[in-house]
Amino acid sequence: MNSKKYKDVFYEFRYINDLKDMLNSSAELFSDCNAYMVKDVPGGEYRPILYKEMKHDVDALGTRLIDLGLKGKKIAVIGENSYRWVISYLGTTNGTGVIVPLDRELPPKEIANLMKRADVSAIIYSQKLADTVETALAEVEGVRYRINMAEKEHKENILSFEKLLEEGAALISKGDRRFLDAEIDREAMCTLLFTSGTTGLAKGVMLSHKNITANVYNMSKYVNIRQPGVGLSVLPMHHSYEMTCHIFTGCYQGMCIAICEGLKYIQKNMKESRATVMLGVPLVFETMHKRIWKQAENSGKAQMMRKMVGLSRKLKLYNKPKAVKKIFAQIHQSIGDNMALFIVGGAAVNPDVVRDYEAMGLPMIQGYGMTENAPIITVNRDYYSKADSAGKPMPGTEVKIIDQDKDGIGEIICRGPSVMIGYYDNPEATAEVLKDGWLYTGDYGRFDSEGFLYICGRKKNVIVTKNGKNVFPEEVEYYLQQSEYIEEVVVYGTLDEKSEDTVIYAEIFPNFEALKEELGEIGEEELRRFMKTVIDEANEQMPLYKRVKRFKLRQEEFEKTTTRKIKRYGQPPKEA
Repeated sequence: MNSKKYKDVFYEFRYINDLKDMLNSSAELFSDCNAYMVKDVPGGEYRPILYKEMKHDVDALGTRLIDLGLKGKKIAVIGENSYRWVISYLGTTNGTGVIVPLDRELPPKEIANLMKRADVSAIIYSQKLADTVETALAEVEGVRYRINMAEKEHKENILSFEKLLEEGAALISKGDRRFLDAEIDREAMCTLLFTSGTTGLAKGVMLSHKNITANVYNMSKYVNIRQPGVGLSVLPMHHSYEMTCHIFTGCYQGMCIAICEGLKYIQKNMKESRATVMLGVPLVFETMHKRIWKQAENSGKAQMMRKMVGLSRKLKLYNKPKAVKKIFAQIHQSIGDNMALFIVGGAAVNPDVVRDYEAMGLPMIQGYGMTENAPIITVNRDYYSKADSAGKPMPGTEVKIIDQDKDGIGEIICRGPSVMIGYYDNPEATAEVLKDGWLYTGDYGRFDSEGFLYICGRKKNVIVTKNGKNVFPEEVEYYLQQSEYIEEVVVYGTLDEKSEDTVIYAEIFPNFEALKEELGEIGEEELRRFMKTVIDEANEQMPLYKRVKRFKLRQEEFEKTTTRKIKRYGQPPKEA
């Protein structure tokens, strides 16, 4: 469903003051509904956990953490996505102290560095991260407790998560109400999130209960999860996009969260869990999209599918869900036959991918945000969206475009209840982005006549030519990636010594599989000649000053953050 008649529709939801209020009210409203579906063994069957059981476990853990003397302290959590990861988060924020989520893919030295910077008093970790955590702890002083999510019994210097739940429940049964009755200061820091930015040193973003719950509450006015809703948790939980938009919004609206076993199990887990909602980054959805078309090509149905997708777009069949689902039944069945909404964020997505999914009866909306705003700033409505837009400002969030050029493009700034407290122990960096209550995002964008926001690129990535023209690398990358022969690309500006002007340079990771199918086995020179024709075709779609003048081919994919964004290092390789 995608119709302009829904442009002014706001869903009504209960107000929540903080994360404790969110969980407690949901546990009351959805007491006997499934809150989570987990697998006790890899490849096993999903086992449900009810909302009342979730609240019981949060209360038990929080009570025991306070009993350990961790009231007001910082507690780190690290590990793959799991139910116990979420319990660790809420068992800390809802009455104990400050949670410090850590990226499980960081090396031990960096984990140690972040624990030192945050002054962590305890760490909760999964068994898979046990060795990594032990190596990191060897370099850190002051961590009083290490809590293993998988241990059945306490050991000499390692506490069992399971035993802590048992002991916390026993304390509550004896009348211990220190956690249950703990008052929440919604303005104070409850979460310290270290950004996994694509450039520079990680900054510690301080978020409050107000920041996070305002995001959940206001986003829900645009996006309503139809019941019975099941969300497949794919993205890492240490990232605010997954935690706020999926885990917490799901909890708030009474959705069940199914824990995905890993990226290669997405399709399998979709079917098993009967998932209706999934959040992802562009790479996840674009990979699925390529696979759908590849299967159509292999089965000889691609031409017919292109015809039907085109017809669906033209006749707006996506506004007739039952009919379009019947037309594309095979695709729906391949992902469990229940998917109702894809939500994409974290980076720019190819709008044609969004349009294709929508035409196939798989609505996809995108939003825009950053950790510093907990994270959503703008988002499309579930029933009225534009494929190439990041949506409209959330209710309660004011967004402006400043220092606009002749095309209305300028820096995006915002203010509202979700703007962070600041950067931890870094007043200088805070002052650079927070000015008179406004968050300066460092992103360029523009609004259309209806108030939809379009993201143009990062301010620090913009390439400025000698005659003052601005080139957004993201735009050039978009045109290049229209080719099936380009898997990944990063665009830079580099100085041409002859003209003394900045020219556009592209570093490309080719789609070697597609190239082999098209050309067979070829040498480096022939490959380079062919890729030059691919680049020339893309250049024809751009004005002269945006065209790629130099390029390099690489044999390996680019290094990425854990949310699958390519890490940019600001400058092209020396051989450029």
